[in-house]
Amino acid sequence: MKTQFKKATLIKRYKRFLGDVILEDGTETTLHVANTGAMTGCAEPGDTIWYSTSDNPKRKYPYSWELTQSQYTDHFICVNTIKANQLAEQAILDGTISELQDYETITREVKYGHENSKIDLLLTGGGNNDVYVEVKSVTLLERNNGYFPDTITTRGQKHLRELIAMAATGKRAVLLFAVLHTGINNFAAAAHIDKDYADLLHEAMTQGVEVLVYKAAISPSNIQLAQKINFP
Repeated sequence: MKTQFKKATLIKRYKRFLGDVILEDGTETTLHVANTGAMTGCAEPGDTIWYSTSDNPKRKYPYSWELTQSQYTDHFICVNTIKANQLAEQAILDGTISELQDYETITREVKYGHENSKIDLLLTGGGNNDVYVEVKSVTLLERNNGYFPDTITTRGQKHLRELIAMAATGKRAVLLFAVLHTGINNFAAAAHIDKDYADLLHEAMTQGVEVLVYKAAISPSNIQLAQKINFP
């Protein structure tokens, strides 16, 4: 995924969806943050951030925070969680995710399940069993390990229950963790943050839910899922 990002220096992130930055010309401004998580280690004052610009005149904040470049490690982190689904779809189409090939159609945001959910990607056709793919963005790095989630997630628990239910009907149910942090080379469920999620993930795997972990190559000019990480 080719990008055209510009850089700024982070002052602070606040109110979940806002961040104050200093642009390269010295101007201070506010940008939008498409991330509901804690963003632990991804939003330290003084970090270099990379942003995109929208030409939508209805937007209050035309700038969107896309990447963080850590001032301590120089790692790149994609903090825009919307990108995870786009990167997953791209990686399926270009053949990177070998486990999800030979399907004719990819449909986004399909309603399904018993808890008012939408599956991120539904793969159909090609004479294969339908695949329900839930995508999660991984950006938390602690003790040389990547973790999900970075905060307690009742929504994530709901998605696991929905995947378990789909697997029980004979459909393929896949949980795809998109690692969007260049410093993460290993992955585990964050039982120390959300034990209920970690326990439910283990149950999901025993009930037939497939778990895939793919890491992105990230730079200010290009982002793409490129490398499989074994799990567990």
